[in-house]
Amino acid sequence: MKRGLFIGRFQPPHIGHLTAIKKILQECDEVIIGIGSAQFSYTLKNPFTAGERIEMIRLMLKEENMPLEKVIFVPIPDIGEHSLWVSRVKALTPRFDIVYSNNPLVQILFQDEGYVVKPIELYRRDELVGTLIRKKMIEDEDWREYVPSSVVEYIESIKGVERIKQIIRTDYEVESSHEL
Repeated sequence: MKRGLFIGRFQPPHIGHLTAIKKILQECDEVIIGIGSAQFSYTLKNPFTAGERIEMIRLMLKEENMPLEKVIFVPIPDIGEHSLWVSRVKALTPRFDIVYSNNPLVQILFQDEGYVVKPIELYRRDELVGTLIRKKMIEDEDWREYVPSSVVEYIESIKGVERIKQIIRTDYEVESSHEL
């Protein structure tokens, strides 16, 4: 059985992530989805919790009638020490045979440990970027077209857009008070 590892922050999960997971499951029997930066939430860069991100990914896979029994979710925290990170990932996850990533640092860290690393064909990369989607949320622009409808519904149910707007106000107020 061939198992792939796909690590991302999924802030939020979008159509590009969905396309990548579909392609990985065409090549592998199972995929481990590593929820990167798992310890961070309620920040502008990481507004959603690891649990919320898992929920959103499960919903989008279910919406696409994808086999959830072939998907393993593992929260993966940042540890701040690149030389130890792959060992931490290996300790947290089941065995995997191939790593899917376009991140140059992730690629080199896993290659140095002897893993096969395969880049992911990017789908609509100029628009399917979490940073841009979160920016559209803040600026009341249409962000919904970039994420599956089940993810839109979930974000709306947890008042995710309002959370991001509150976070940016809070961050701005904190930064402004330091300037005084």
